[in-house]
Amino acid sequence: MPTPSLAALSIRRLTPRDLAACADLSENRGWPREEHKWSLLLAAGKGYGIDDPDGGLVSACVVTSYGPRERPDLAAIGMVLVAQRHTRQGVGRRLMHHVVAEQGTTPLTLHATPYGRPLYEELGFKTTGRAEMVRGHFTPSGPEPEATTRTATAADLPAILRLDQEVFGTDRTHVITRLPAFADQLRVAEKNGHISGYAAAWPNMDNHVVGPLIAQDTETAKALIASLAAHTSHVLRTDIDVRHEELLAWVKAHGLASAGFNAVMTYGIPELPGDWTRRFAPLTVAAG
Repeated sequence: MPTPSLAALSIRRLTPRDLAACADLSENRGWPREEHKWSLLLAAGKGYGIDDPDGGLVSACVVTSYGPRERPDLAAIGMVLVAQRHTRQGVGRRLMHHVVAEQGTTPLTLHATPYGRPLYEELGFKTTGRAEMVRGHFTPSGPEPEATTRTATAADLPAILRLDQEVFGTDRTHVITRLPAFADQLRVAEKNGHISGYAAAWPNMDNHVVGPLIAQDTETAKALIASLAAHTSHVLRTDIDVRHEELLAWVKAHGLASAGFNAVMTYGIPELPGDWTRRFAPLTVAAG
């Protein structure tokens, strides 16, 4: 029986049962398998994929929606992958056209690598920002940032959710409430008895990824990063909005080095909602 053409292969919704196939696809493209991250995204978002008749996936991506379930305020697209042997055959373009159409009038965002950016521009996405990935062992030095931090408790969750919605610009309760189980650390900063910021560090291969990072100011963001670093021996990695120049200079002075840049792109809105001055790093570039 002849193998069906790629254009004839249907696009379907992925589920958590597709975790291994998604991780295999990541590995096929030279990425880490990232089962932990895939698990979160498939549970909190909607996965889309094309099955390979020979086994596994031809292509996949995940969409994480925020705001009201019936009419989301924003959806983030991430983990857009095409198996190596099927690249440059229009598969990624077809999957993205499908996903964008599925979202209807919902505004979209994604972080684009230089490789993927031309496709997204072709689809109508506009570059509205940039994030710098930094990575390394954090080395304490100099005076400690002036902010009080501590481990978050269950009692902090309502305040964290209120602050997150205010800063992110829409409700992402279904993602943030998964952080206590997903992250190895979840810490808050306090000022005058109120939570002024929060951050998580979650495991990804040999790294601890710092994100989300929400803080009232740069000093608070520094304190949260320093407190997370003090409780891990792993390499830290995070993606910081390049407009936060002071924080980027500070983390680089403390052992982290630039590992690349991604374009922050939007579709249907001129810029992301919320308050960028207090939004320092995403949970992951795959989910915003």
